[in-house]
Amino acid sequence: MTPSTRRQVLVFRELPDDQLARLQAAHAVTVANPRVPGERDAFFDALPQAEALIGSSYPITDALLDSAPRLQAISSISVGVDNYPLASLHQRGIALCHTPGVLTETTADTIFALLMATSRRIPELALFVRSGQWQRNIGEDLFGWDVHGKTVGILGMGRIGLALARRAALGFGMPVIYNNRSAVPEAELDALVGHVRFVEREALLREADFIVSMLPSTPETRHLLNADAFALMKPSAIVINGSRGAIIDEAALLHALDTDQIRAAGLDVFATEPLPVESPLRTHPKVVALPHIGSATHETRYAMAEMAVTNLLQVLEGEKPAGWFDLGKA
Repeated sequence: MTPSTRRQVLVFRELPDDQLARLQAAHAVTVANPRVPGERDAFFDALPQAEALIGSSYPITDALLDSAPRLQAISSISVGVDNYPLASLHQRGIALCHTPGVLTETTADTIFALLMATSRRIPELALFVRSGQWQRNIGEDLFGWDVHGKTVGILGMGRIGLALARRAALGFGMPVIYNNRSAVPEAELDALVGHVRFVEREALLREADFIVSMLPSTPETRHLLNADAFALMKPSAIVINGSRGAIIDEAALLHALDTDQIRAAGLDVFATEPLPVESPLRTHPKVVALPHIGSATHETRYAMAEMAVTNLLQVLEGEKPAGWFDLGKA
């Protein structure tokens, strides 16, 4: 990309004031969030002149790209790139950046918290107290299940998977098994050497007490956790999904829960988000559901915005930033 003095930048999700100011100091900036009714027209009006986009959580379609003939770069305030037509971007020569790394630890915290909350029934019992039902010592019908010492099975051992494995193995003495495209080299395992074990997917589903999905959303992973997968799991197994909603066949999950094929599920992501009010998952007694909060802390969301702005500024100067997404390998 040829460096330029000032480009037309369209911001389609709110940025911290200081990060917006960084963009405004270098480029001509339009802020218009298409999810906000009062800003939607302004967003589409700005597309024909836009040379760069920065934002997240809004699908960038081929039709939208057709409306932005001058577009040269997109900086996503996310690690996932599900909302972007990767092949089309590559074909059109539009650069794509994202924010890997900065949300690793925070997301691993969320997933482990979801694992704990599901196994120990924390939301259910907190509501039990809040609603005034705690009148005497609880009985076995309200007991939870231990987390320490149980086996965690991680599907997808990337950055977040490794961070989760550290928490489980080194913090809670939990045996960790994982399945990945290939075994992680020992040099990347670091302190986890001897604490984690690569296994085939079916073995993981059979052995693990907690099955945690940390997989990307691809045609190959869609509904990977389906009726056949649930049938392999222990009746005491708990399924945790902190990656992408499409990994789980939600109808099959509900059947597995209702027929006691598995014990419970902890979900931070869903096939449709926000989760529809009519979804049985919203009120199911064996489900702990969160509103996709994996990276939702003040510190991490700021760091993501800061990295996304840096990525965009560098791309527009003809540089290759740390968050460059290689569309040629997508």
